[in-house]
Amino acid sequence: MSEAPRPPLPPFTAETAAQKVRGAEDAWNGRDPEKVALAYSPDSRWRNRAEFLSGRAEIVAFLTRKWERELNYRLIKELWAFTDNRIAVRFAYEWRDDSGQWFRAYGNENWEFDELGLMRQRHASINDLPISEEQRLFRWPQGRRPDNHPGLSQLGL
Repeated sequence: MSEAPRPPLPPFTAETAAQKVRGAEDAWNGRDPEKVALAYSPDSRWRNRAEFLSGRAEIVAFLTRKWERELNYRLIKELWAFTDNRIAVRFAYEWRDDSGQWFRAYGNENWEFDELGLMRQRHASINDLPISEEQRLFRWPQGRRPDNHPGLSQLGL
């Protein structure tokens, strides 16, 4: 079965790379593992912290576990750099555990795309910082970040 293209396609420009980043942010904020996994090639390879994944089935299983544990998840991604078929992103997300402890996770991702615009490699480095409820900055309703909500740079992150 042939994969459908996932625009924008490489080679990226500043505009199309930013669109790709916002599309990924929107998808992850939707917290639907099956839908998110469709943005990755069937043989996509990931390094997420110390976990190594291969293929969509492992991505779906990983995201399912992640969002069962990381409650009230809200994410902001920001384009850092790009080339023809690669994008570097910095991000932060806030979540709480089942005991009510809030965290802000900070990280960087390196992405490589195939000719159809599917991500074939994702390398993520992430650190978690415990925060209080009062320190939260990402307070929009669950789902897509509103267009008028500040990004990472505007928030000083």
